[in-house]
Amino acid sequence: MGNVSGDFIWYELMTPDADGASAFYSAVMGWTVGASSSGETDYREIQMGNDYIGGILGLTSEMTAGGAQPGWIGYIAVDDVDQSVANIVEAGGALLMPARDLPGVGRFAMVADPQGIPFYVMTSTTGETSKAHGPNPGSCSWNELATSDLTGAVTFYTGQFDWAKGDVMKMGPMGDYQFLRMGDRVLGAAMARAPGGPPPMWTYYFRVSDIELAVTRVTGGGGKILHGPQEVPGGDFIILGQDPQGAMFALTGKNT
Repeated sequence: MGNVSGDFIWYELMTPDADGASAFYSAVMGWTVGASSSGETDYREIQMGNDYIGGILGLTSEMTAGGAQPGWIGYIAVDDVDQSVANIVEAGGALLMPARDLPGVGRFAMVADPQGIPFYVMTSTTGETSKAHGPNPGSCSWNELATSDLTGAVTFYTGQFDWAKGDVMKMGPMGDYQFLRMGDRVLGAAMARAPGGPPPMWTYYFRVSDIELAVTRVTGGGGKILHGPQEVPGGDFIILGQDPQGAMFALTGKNT
């Protein structure tokens, strides 16, 4: 089955040191990071086995001067990028980077939700099914939104994509953890941003086979563990970390 509108189909790391980030995540995740693309943009595709799941974009000094910061950003599939951008802006979101075509790949645009959290919308023309989001090690298995307005954000995303509210997990003083579904699949969840915590953002949890081994590789590669390992419902453990270049990331897996 191919991807449908609303699927997460690509994950992209923006970093000021593409060489260093490539080495770090290859060691932690077992990914293969390709060579830099030709041309002015330093872009490297991330591969897990035979599946391409994302890319690494080297930030130039001009990009960082313009406000670009290290971080992960997700791509959501849509049927019509331009119509999707118009709908997002009408719903209170914003266009951050105008739509453009990448020959042989697709059309995409960077947008932000009404709370200012960025993501991409994309119409792929490759004809391939993305394995970027899924249950296998190396893929992203959970998409988590921390927002300044939980009700408004859930209303926005369920209005823009074929997403629906799922179950709610109560987290005491932290409020509700609202699961997000698409059909019979759970894509992730949304919650209110913790006071004093990281800024509102999407966090993408990449699956590893052994969370303790991943912790060792993160710290051994110069990264930091900011939280965890913590057991979560279902028997997995999670960690929140920061890579050597300053990008936040998250991992999930079993404690073997």
